[in-house]
Amino acid sequence: MQAEAKVCFYLGANSPTGFYSLYDQLLEPEQAETIYILKGGPGCGKSSLMRRVAQAMEEKGASVEYIACSGDPDSLDAVVFPALNTAIVDGTAPHVVEPKYPGLVERYVNLGDCYDRAGLQPLRQELMGCMKGYKACYQRVYRCLTAAAQIGEDLRSLLLTPALEAKMAKRARGILSREVKKGDGEAGRAVQRFLGGVTWKGVLCQFETVDALCKRVYELADTYGLAHSMLTHLAAGALAAGHDVIVCPSPLFPDRMEHLLIPSLSLAFVSASPSLPYPKRPYRRIRLDAMADAELLRRNKARLKFSRKVSAALVEEAVDSLAQAKAMHDELEGLYNPHVDFDRVYQTAQAVQVPIIGMGGIMNGEDALEFILAGAS
Repeated sequence: MQAEAKVCFYLGANSPTGFYSLYDQLLEPEQAETIYILKGGPGCGKSSLMRRVAQAMEEKGASVEYIACSGDPDSLDAVVFPALNTAIVDGTAPHVVEPKYPGLVERYVNLGDCYDRAGLQPLRQELMGCMKGYKACYQRVYRCLTAAAQIGEDLRSLLLTPALEAKMAKRARGILSREVKKGDGEAGRAVQRFLGGVTWKGVLCQFETVDALCKRVYELADTYGLAHSMLTHLAAGALAAGHDVIVCPSPLFPDRMEHLLIPSLSLAFVSASPSLPYPKRPYRRIRLDAMADAELLRRNKARLKFSRKVSAALVEEAVDSLAQAKAMHDELEGLYNPHVDFDRVYQTAQAVQVPIIGMGGIMNGEDALEFILAGAS
């Protein structure tokens, strides 16, 4: 039997302006039950703790939303348990999370206490050197992405004419009339999540998440970043009809929409390009490139091709720098790991997951006691 697809997003992005954070949208503090904020440096077990708790919750039948690290998609920055209004998040830089209602909603979990401070002292100079090199790699990443984004903006502004915007608005109205029925209740709510990112593994997009949440997928063939205008109309229409939406910004242009998910309708609109195609057969395909002015495309064919090539090369340079940063981070973790008390980390995971499991009535008191006594598996 094929494993069920996991719901995975990003709440941070490597962008031209540096690390772009959406962590304020993890959960609304006013509606949250508990948000555990993990503190601690490299190699202290933050991602491991989150995976252990998430696995335990999945085994008990709870839904889990995974938040991957923007630089290293194999690592976790948060896990959310939507039905319980509860989350665990890595609250260290660059995605610093500060409590709004400390003690009432947010609780600190200090994994820094799991370090063997005395054992780390002989590694002082080596650790400091790795930290400096790691940060320098990210500065190069942001410079490359800035240049790539400027070229991308040049292409978009060339093709995004008023006539094209009118065409996309008309097409959006047609889709809304067909797919989204008007409601008579309150307007829906929008939450932001990055669906993709620039990582050390390359430019990625979590299309598996789309497929896990939505059965009908419109693919927007979009080589030049034109989709934002159409998606804005679609999102506004869905919200007005009372549907909650997941707005997915572009990592290179965080103020613009790149994808739109409407889980209540099992409906999604995803941008796809030659370098990052949607891997499955879509429900519908809309060729935004073909909607652009044919004469503009013809006259600027060489310019468009050259600019795309240069932009792609700059993004590849950013990816290479992220890979260097990843290697340095691995070295840091390798230095720290022998001096971390992982038994204590796993005990902390146990202490976190038991009250979470109890929140949803997933485990009764007797089972919870047995679970605690059994220890981490």
